[in-house]
Amino acid sequence: MSIKVYELGHARAGDKGNTSNVSVTAYDERAWNILREQLTPERVMQAYGEIAKGPVTRYELPKLRALNFVIENALGGGVTVSLAQDMHGKSLSYVMLGIDLHG
Repeated sequence: MSIKVYELGHARAGDKGNTSNVSVTAYDERAWNILREQLTPERVMQAYGEIAKGPVTRYELPKLRALNFVIENALGGGVTVSLAQDMHGKSLSYVMLGIDLHG
């Protein structure tokens, strides 16, 4: 059975230079276990493959039931030099929320 990340938690995104930072916080313990097991840096890189060159680094925050992903080379050179329409910041969290996992 397929399940989307948005069914398991919420996401926030930010940017600094050419790096995007996207966090996912699980709604409950069951969701945390699924996210922790399946939302790998490789899976995230696959989802952001058309936007980012990577690498992707994942940090776990177990007491918050959250994962933080640092996605490098993701913003077309950075907000001040990119010609992309809002390829930075908040819109990138929607890419994360749309990732398919196995429920």
